[in-house]
Amino acid sequence: MKNLLKVSTIALALCFCIVVSAKAADKYYYQIKVYHFKTATQEDRLDNYLQKAFLPAMHKMGIKNIGVFKLVTIDTADRKLYVFVPFKNMDDLEGVDKKLLKDEQYQNDGKDYIDAPSTDPPYSRIETVLLRAFDEAPIPVPPTLTANKTDRYYELRSYESATEKYHASKVKMFTIGGEVEIFKKINSNGVFYARVIAGSHMPNLMYLTTYNNKQDRDDHWKVFSANPEWKTLSAMPEYQKNVSKKRTDIFTPNRLFRFLRLYEGSKHEQRPHGGT
Repeated sequence: MKNLLKVSTIALALCFCIVVSAKAADKYYYQIKVYHFKTATQEDRLDNYLQKAFLPAMHKMGIKNIGVFKLVTIDTADRKLYVFVPFKNMDDLEGVDKKLLKDEQYQNDGKDYIDAPSTDPPYSRIETVLLRAFDEAPIPVPPTLTANKTDRYYELRSYESATEKYHASKVKMFTIGGEVEIFKKINSNGVFYARVIAGSHMPNLMYLTTYNNKQDRDDHWKVFSANPEWKTLSAMPEYQKNVSKKRTDIFTPNRLFRFLRLYEGSKHEQRPHGGT
């Protein structure tokens, strides 16, 4: 009987580990690549490369819902173009560059960008942010909006914390605490909720919510702020002072790429320039 009980206990433990591992494996990785550039010529080359070479090649790999967007407030000394790519797993992310090197069509269509001389590069530098989706929002979810694309509002928020301990508190607040669930209950059309695992602004978490228009966005935030669950959650001692810096970027549709599906333009600070 003791041996049977022992075997049963081990079997249950193994089943639990398998379930936990499967759940972790299902969580997406998100890459945000920021191209810094200075001239209109560089901008055109980046646009052409993304539209004609990069996006089609990524589609061919089965990687979709890619977002491409730009800052509305232009710093002429350091212009930026952002590319958001969702990956099902780390193997997909790590395998992209190798696959692109072997893709003859990509190499040909992106030749002007790929073979640019060192004296005339298509950008000044590249900055990369890597994120891991929360258990409570493991995959990217396209928004279910009804308004015209020109009226829609997308809001990207970034919450930095003073220390790793405060960051863990904010992540717990979003996940176990139920902040993600509150966004879902009030139908904020969240595309992703994720923790930054590599980047220049850390410790940090980021998420993207979407709305039919500016008024819809303002109304949703009023509902969120008045939500009884949020009031209780935000008043808990364990969640105090867990955000030291907030950043909010509002997006609205603008000039689109042919492959656009999810991210489409910006007005407040960044505007999606295109996507898939």
